[in-house]
Amino acid sequence: MKEIRAYIEPFMLSKVTQALLEIPDFPGMSVSDCYGFGRGRVADSSFDPYMPKKRIEIFASDEQVDNIFSTVMQAANTYQRGAGKIYIIDVGGSGNISSEERHQKDPPSRPK
Repeated sequence: MKEIRAYIEPFMLSKVTQALLEIPDFPGMSVSDCYGFGRGRVADSSFDPYMPKKRIEIFASDEQVDNIFSTVMQAANTYQRGAGKIYIIDVGGSGNISSEERHQKDPPSRPK
């Protein structure tokens, strides 16, 4: 299991969401507001370097990662500097709070 974490331009969220929903058995995602800056920031004390972004978190099986990764890359691309970043992170396990069930690897798939 992997976490796909992306930081994208807020105005691209709808396009990214629509593209991800077209993936069969897409596992879902969480979205939050965040602020950050990269190497291209301006070093001026009167300038606020933090730019608003949307943080997307997706937990997916190893088999789904490449498709989800490339979908986010394509849908979020503005072809401008600062369009965002995307990361793939190993997940050691997961659990379901309501059932207190713990999973060491991928959680079982949902019934269809």
